Amino acid sequence: MERLSQRRIDPVTGERYHTTFRPAPALKIQARLMQNPKDKEENIERRLETYYRNAKELEEFYEDAFYINADQDPRVVFEFIESCIIKPLPRKS
Repeated sequence: MERLSQRRIDPVTGERYHTTFRPAPALKIQARLMQNPKDKEENIERRLETYYRNAKELEEFYEDAFYINADQDPRVVFEFIESCIIKPLPRKS
């Protein structure tokens, strides 16, 4: 929720910011930042509810899918995905 709801965009330059992790460098820029309506908390909650409502069926449909912990360094995530594609880990039957 925090990652999505705090995203902002500068309508002048198109640059993207995050109020916590990558704040705008100047007050002038901060003052003109806009939030995309889809990033409002109530819209995020609705999308999450839809996801959780459908996740089980998707997991059953995509039996060979693998879980990725994306709260890691992007290189670690990339290497994990690459290892699953190139040399899949053995699985219990």
